[in-house]
Amino acid sequence: MQTFVTRQEIIEWRQQMRGDQKQIGFVPTMGALHQGHLALIKRACSENAEVVVSIFVNPKQFNQSADLQAYPRMLEADLALLNGLENLVIFAPDEEEMYPKDLPFSPMPLGRIGELLEGAHRPGHFEGVVHVVHHLFALIQPQKAYFGQKDFQQLAIIRLLNTYYGFGIDIIGCETVRDADGLAMSSRNLRLNAQERQNALAISRALHYVSNNTGKYPLDKVKQEARSIIEQAGLAIEYLEIVDPLTLENRSQWQQEQVCCVAAICGEVRLIDNMLCESVL
Repeated sequence: MQTFVTRQEIIEWRQQMRGDQKQIGFVPTMGALHQGHLALIKRACSENAEVVVSIFVNPKQFNQSADLQAYPRMLEADLALLNGLENLVIFAPDEEEMYPKDLPFSPMPLGRIGELLEGAHRPGHFEGVVHVVHHLFALIQPQKAYFGQKDFQQLAIIRLLNTYYGFGIDIIGCETVRDADGLAMSSRNLRLNAQERQNALAISRALHYVSNNTGKYPLDKVKQEARSIIEQAGLAIEYLEIVDPLTLENRSQWQQEQVCCVAAICGEVRLIDNMLCESVL
């Protein structure tokens, strides 16, 4: 396993891979790796000759400085977790390497999809995601890139980014990995104490409630009950919406497929989750 920290190292490595005609997979992360990340990385390793994993806490996608400062940084532990995996390259740049002043960038207009859900509550977040992923895609030039479906809206925007900039990368969405108790794996879970972690399980309970009752009762009634499940556990809901899987616009009536998306504050930690809900009708 090789670890690179400069753009030039990645450029030289990529030139060698191109000469060897090797297929490259890519998994972008902000570190504090967990089994969810590991599932993405192992899948990428099984489907590509070489895989790049980036580890970079991207300041541009944080709209609150306190959240950026609190985000866990644990590079040594991350490298230890990945140790032993074959055909793996780590790219762990600092901010100057990620955003050199002379590197051109033309922002992508996000349109309506960037105004909904996360976009409404985290202004500038997706602009920051687009910026860093654009630079990473342009630098690494993978054939395939892997993203978790827990960040459902982000995945939709990455697909738009891929088309808008003409990267031609195969964007692969991978199923959310959950702990045995149902909590979606997230680096932010490390900031929960034992009681908060127990309280956070209300999010997955609410999502399963929506999934189990899709099409059985009026949508608004199901949504209201799901909100109650979360609020009774002491979490503050930022949003709980049932949306179209493609447009992410709110649904007022059940359709064949919809996604229930949640963001809630548990203690001081903001958690997001979602679940695809198919109608029984």
